[in-house]
Amino acid sequence: MTPILYSYRRCPYAMRARMALKYADIEVEHREIELRNKPQSMLLVSPKGTVPVLCLDGLILDQSLDIMRWALERSDPDGWFAVDEALAKSWIEKNDGPFKVLLDQYKYPNRYPELDQEEILRIALDLMLKPMETSLRSTQYLLGNQVSWVDVAIFPFIRQFSKVNPKQFEDLPFALTKKWLHHFLESELFNAVMRKYPTWMG
Repeated sequence: MTPILYSYRRCPYAMRARMALKYADIEVEHREIELRNKPQSMLLVSPKGTVPVLCLDGLILDQSLDIMRWALERSDPDGWFAVDEALAKSWIEKNDGPFKVLLDQYKYPNRYPELDQEEILRIALDLMLKPMETSLRSTQYLLGNQVSWVDVAIFPFIRQFSKVNPKQFEDLPFALTKKWLHHFLESELFNAVMRKYPTWMG
C-alpha cells in the first residue's frame, strides 16, 4: 500500500515532512487539504486536524518530526541523521517552541494588538537568528559542513519569518543566515515538494 500524506502546501510542518519523504525517495499519495474545509477521511485518522498526517499500513503518524524520522530510518543517503543528538534536540526545541510563538506574533500583529512588534522582532532575533549566524560562522550548516535533518526541519520556519516583511529581513545583518536560507530556497529538493496539487475532496 502506498502511504497517504495529507498535506497543505504552505504549512512549514508539512514542508519539512515532504522534504524528508522526497529525500528518502518514498513515494506517497499526496492529498492536498483546505484548512477551512478539512476532509473527513483525515479527521477520522487524526482528530486533531493538523497537517502533515502520514497514513501507513496500520500506523498513523501525525507529527512532522515523526514523519521525518520514519522516512530517514528507511533511507538516509547523505547522512542527515549523523549529527549530535543533544545539539539537534536543542535547536528543534527552540524552533518549535518559543520561536514558533514569536513567529506567529510577528506574522499576525492584528491578533496581538497588545504586543510591541519591535520587541517581538528583537526577541526573535536574539533567540534564533543571532545564534544561527554565530553557528554558521563555524560551519556551512547548523550542525556541520553537511546538510542535516535539523537544517531541513528549521528552514521552513525561517522562510516564513523572512516573508513577513521581506525588506526588513533583507536589512538584517545576518549574511550567512540569508545565504543558508537561499541555499534551501533554490534547492531542487525544496522546489520539488512545492508543486501545486488540486485540493483533495474525500
